[in-house]
Amino acid sequence: MSATRVRLDKWLWAARFYKTRALAQDALAGGKVELNGERAKPAKEIKPGDRLALRVGDLHWDIAVRALSERRGPAAQARLLYAESEASRARREAALVQRKLHTEPARELHGRPTKRDRRALERLRGR
Repeated sequence: MSATRVRLDKWLWAARFYKTRALAQDALAGGKVELNGERAKPAKEIKPGDRLALRVGDLHWDIAVRALSERRGPAAQARLLYAESEASRARREAALVQRKLHTEPARELHGRPTKRDRRALERLRGR
């Protein structure tokens, strides 16, 4: 944590927002990360005090960079690298609760219907 500036893709990986640097680079290239309100590239250097808005899956994070690190450490250490705003935390927790309560019906479907499923559908349709 002694560096004064770190590449954004390395920091996102070290802060455990993305599992690999390649995923962090893809997110940056796809416009899912904003640095101080502007779209950022992977090689952009960040410093403490910068503000990040990022999307990881369907979760949105608004964070302030507290410290820098080029190394990926334990999750407890990674949480010390940033501070999340209260509004962001509340919005993210609400999205997680919503996801738990309302599962997608198609999530349980796997592949083509079996012969038994097809016969049940035909009975339902009255054929």
